[in-house]
This record gives sequence, structure tokens and C-alpha cells, in this order.
Amino acid sequence: QVQVVESGGGLVQPGGSLRLSCAASGFTFSRYAMSWYRQAPGKERELVATITNLSAGSSTNYADSVKGRFTISRDNAKNTVYLQMNSLKPEDTAVYYCRRILGNYWGQGTQVTVSS
Repeated sequence: QVQVVESGGGLVQPGGSLRLSCAASGFTFSRYAMSWYRQAPGKERELVATITNLSAGSSTNYADSVKGRFTISRDNAKNTVYLQMNSLKPEDTAVYYCRRILGNYWGQGTQVTVSS
């Protein structure tokens, strides 16, 4: 069955970096667009970044709030999508989720806390 599993969250100081990973299984990974979302306490879940499938050139899009700081990428040989997060701010604190857009498959989330 389709599964996506996030990892890599943790506690980091403002200005620091983290790399999140999302390991996918149960489907032909390269054929599907993937996204990262986040949900902060008391707020709605928001789209952070999207990467298209291989045939669409693995193009990327970002929320304005993370442009220039976050980078989404994929390794189709490893069935994994990444979110490199640099220059982290306290307002980036949230649970980060991976999603396979088609079919609406979500992971369980990984907590990112940015605090001194």
C-alpha cells in the first residue's frame, strides 16, 4: 500500500538548518508530484513546497514565506523527497507533513521547533 514517512525534525536555534526526508513506498515514486505542508499550533495546515514528477521536469514551487530559505528536492532512485530548511525562524515551528498529491496520501508528520 502507499506509504509516506517523514523524518528529520527536531529542535534548532534561529538561523539554523534542518533537512527533512520523506520516504515513499507502494507506488512508482518518480511518476508523482510530492509536497511538503506544515501546521503550526492553532493554525491551519499550509502548503510549503511542491515538486512535480520526473516527466514534468521536477519543477518546484514555494510558499512566499519560505522562498529563498527552503529547497525541495527528490531522489527518485531512493524514493525520497527532501526539504532543506535554512535560516530557520521561530515562525517556522510546526509539524511538517509530506503528501502525495494524487490520491491525497499523507505522512504522520515530523515536529520542527525553532527556538533559542
